[in-house]
Amino acid sequence: MRTSPLFFLLALSAGTSLAAQGREGDIVVPTFRFANGQVLDNVKLHYTVLGQPRRDAGGTTRNAVLVLHGTGGTGSGFLGAGFAGELFGPGKLLDTTQYFVILPDNIGHGKSSKPSDGLRMKFPAYGYTDMVHLQHALLQGLGVNHLRLVMGTSMGCMHAWVWGYTYPTFADGLVPLACAPTQIAGRNRMMRTMIRDFITQDPDWKGGDYTSPPRGLKAASGILYMMTSAPLVQHRQAPTRDRADSTIRTYIEGRFRAQDPNDMLYQFDASSDYDPSPHLEKVTAPVLAINSADDLVNPPELGLMERLMPRVARGKYILIPTSERTRGHGTHSQPAIWGTYLAEFVKGLK
Repeated sequence: MRTSPLFFLLALSAGTSLAAQGREGDIVVPTFRFANGQVLDNVKLHYTVLGQPRRDAGGTTRNAVLVLHGTGGTGSGFLGAGFAGELFGPGKLLDTTQYFVILPDNIGHGKSSKPSDGLRMKFPAYGYTDMVHLQHALLQGLGVNHLRLVMGTSMGCMHAWVWGYTYPTFADGLVPLACAPTQIAGRNRMMRTMIRDFITQDPDWKGGDYTSPPRGLKAASGILYMMTSAPLVQHRQAPTRDRADSTIRTYIEGRFRAQDPNDMLYQFDASSDYDPSPHLEKVTAPVLAINSADDLVNPPELGLMERLMPRVARGKYILIPTSERTRGHGTHSQPAIWGTYLAEFVKGLK
């Protein structure tokens, strides 16, 4: 079915309008002690919010939704027509006239405190537990004492699981998109290790004190590209030899110019402390976990979700079949594909 130009323009204007409505700001945490004992003063946490918080007679925030981005992303990345237009627009499931949507830039990302601000490899090593504690601090700074939903994509998906056992009564529901609630191992870990090694083993990296980006960043970017796409998607993008060559080279050159190597190292190293599997019985909030069958990072043939989800008291797992609509790992950012499951889940929340 062809999409009409009018529909495209309406969808685009909806996304643009929501982006314009977003209000940006910063919360500064005066002193934060990381799980490894390191301390950082004046930790800046950047955010974008849509809508207004609403509290009940007892002062509890009842309409706040925390949406958490993936590795290397930012909160404002959710403001495009494909995500915000599908979820946050007028009459949509999380209409921002009814919901207070919070889109943080996690530590190490975007406009929040990160190694490339100046400390480089002297920046404290952070893990997913630290990131979730800082998200909680951000909410406190915004005056939000309860969440309707914690949603997250990829890294944010994993953060949603950490929320489930770290702050088990803080959210009415959890929606982790594109991850598994267990430590990162196997091929997923191998790819992350390659990303790290390509950068740190390049002599031009100079222990983080590089004067120009190390060439190993290009190889690391190539691994990232393969992690986040899928064969059907890549073949549609590049159906000829020449198109395939130009597509991957353009992507790698773009990442090489835009990505800070130290930030990238920290972002991928942060997953090293992730392992919700010993804590799944502590997750008491309802959970809607959604993965896609063409996800290279979380391939369904591992059977991880089928083994782990029965331990989640109020958990439901959806596996989206591969189709012309799925985008591999990137299906997590396509609510047009999984939005009906989310609608049913939200309707069932107490």
